[in-house]
Amino acid sequence: MGKIYQVVIIGGGPAGLSGGLYCARSRLNTLLIEKGIIGGQIINAERVENYPGFPKGISGIDLGQLIHEQAISYGLETLLAEVTKVVPSKRHNLVSTSEGDFVAESIIIASGSQFRKLGVPGEDKLVGKGVSYCATCDGPLFKGKTVAVIGGGDSAITEALYLSKFASSVKVIHRRSQLRASKIFHERAMAEPKIEFIWDTVVTKIEGDGVVKQLMLKDTKNAKISILELTGVFVAIGSEPSSVEWRGLLSLDKEGYIITNELMETKIPGIFAAGDVRHNSARQAITAAGDGATAAISAERFLSF
Repeated sequence: MGKIYQVVIIGGGPAGLSGGLYCARSRLNTLLIEKGIIGGQIINAERVENYPGFPKGISGIDLGQLIHEQAISYGLETLLAEVTKVVPSKRHNLVSTSEGDFVAESIIIASGSQFRKLGVPGEDKLVGKGVSYCATCDGPLFKGKTVAVIGGGDSAITEALYLSKFASSVKVIHRRSQLRASKIFHERAMAEPKIEFIWDTVVTKIEGDGVVKQLMLKDTKNAKISILELTGVFVAIGSEPSSVEWRGLLSLDKEGYIITNELMETKIPGIFAAGDVRHNSARQAITAAGDGATAAISAERFLSF
C-alpha cells in the first residue's frame, strides 16, 4: 500500500507549501506531491510586489524557493510526481502517483488552477516577459506603457480597469463585436479614457526578442492582418481548476472548483482544499498561503480525534 503519512498535500504552490510548513511545524508526518515545479504558477511572475515582507519585490521563482526551504527545514518531505488516482477511505486514503502509492490519514488538495492560454506562437516563450495572466500580480510593472487585454468577459474587463491605473493605454481585444461582461463593468470600461476596444479581432502571434514587442492581429470578418506594438499582453479568457480526479468524489461548483467551508473542509472528513482550486478563491499568492495554513490547522485538529 505504500508509506503512511499523516498528511499528504497535492500541489506545491503557495497554498500547498504553506500548508506543508504548518503541518511540519506541528510535527505531522507530511508529504507534498508536485507534478511540475515547486512554487506553482507564481514562478511565472517576473516580480511579485504585493506579498508581505518584500518591500522591494521578489521574483516568483525566488519566493517559491524560499517558502519551500522554510517548509523542508521543519521536516516537510516533497516528491516530484503526478497524482494518478485517489481512493478515499477513512484514515486510509490511497494516493497513487507516477512514483508509487502512499497512504494518507488526511489530504490537502492544493492543485491550483490553470489559466486558459491563447495557444498562439510566442505565448509560452514570453510568459513573464510581457505575457501575463494576472493584472493584479503584474500590472504595476507596466506603468506608463501600452498593454493589451485579451478577452471580453468580466475577468477581462476587470483586468483592463485595473491596468488603467498604471498603463498609459489599454487595448481590449475581443473576438466578437460586443462584450460578454456584465453591464456595470461594460459601462465603467467605456467611461475610462485609457481603454480602447479592438472588436472582431483575434491574436495570431505574440512577437518579441526576449520581451514582448508586438501582437499580430487578425480581423475575424475580413481576415485582414495588422500589427499592434506594445510592451505587455494580459490573457483573460478564463481558467480551469486542476480538479478532474475529484469529480464524483467531492462537491464541485459548475466550473469544477472544489466547494469547502471556511475551515477548508470538503464534504469528506479528513480531505481539505486550499488555494486556487477552491471555490471563491481570490487567486492571489497571499490568500492561497492563508488557505493552506487554515487547511493545515484543520487537518491537525482532525487527526487529534
